[in-house]
Amino acid sequence: MEPTSAPVEAAAAAGHDFSFLGLFLQADPIVKGVMILLVVASLACWTVVFEKVVRLAAAKRQAKAFEAMVRQEGAVDAKQDGIAGRVVHAGLDAWRDQDPSESRAERRERIERAMKGALGLEVKRLQSGLPLLATSGSTAPFIGLFGTVWGIMNSFSSIAKSQDTSLAVVAPGIAEALFATAIGLVVAIPAVMAYNKLSGDVARLQSGFVSCIAVLGNRLARDRSPHARAAAAE
Repeated sequence: MEPTSAPVEAAAAAGHDFSFLGLFLQADPIVKGVMILLVVASLACWTVVFEKVVRLAAAKRQAKAFEAMVRQEGAVDAKQDGIAGRVVHAGLDAWRDQDPSESRAERRERIERAMKGALGLEVKRLQSGLPLLATSGSTAPFIGLFGTVWGIMNSFSSIAKSQDTSLAVVAPGIAEALFATAIGLVVAIPAVMAYNKLSGDVARLQSGFVSCIAVLGNRLARDRSPHARAAAAE
């Protein structure tokens, strides 16, 4: 009888569908719920990534235009787009509100503070969604691990009920459990990489704007020429 047990076990194990869809459909309801949660988190993360890539590409173009305008001497161009436009308008609004009693250093500080405030609001908009990437990257492996532990518990339960430690009894539950772990890693690894890349891009973008704001603030603080007034009027 013993020589025939291995073929029987192999045939029983082969009867279980080990494809990705089969592992999902045959999984325990708890493990299946974990898989669905991880897939939804993955879709949400990729939505954030694509949205941030598009917005950061536009913001980088605006930063280059802003830097080119700041480096040029002459009137301040108030017709900037996006982030640059809101920063310039904030600076010009502060420039208009001049107090004859304030010193040049005080005027410069006030103008720069207004522009940095406008920049801060724009940076917050760019950072929206990044916490989701960080949260998914840090929690997805543990959520997948929970599914793994639950699946292995089910395997041990099957062994206890059938009093059989054969591959046919153990393999399906372990395969489903490991599949949950794999999904967790598939969610976490891209999320962490995207978070690091996008947060670094936002920080570099903000740093570039801050450097240009310092130059523009100094120019507006000292420039009371008709060119500056004409630009501010626009």
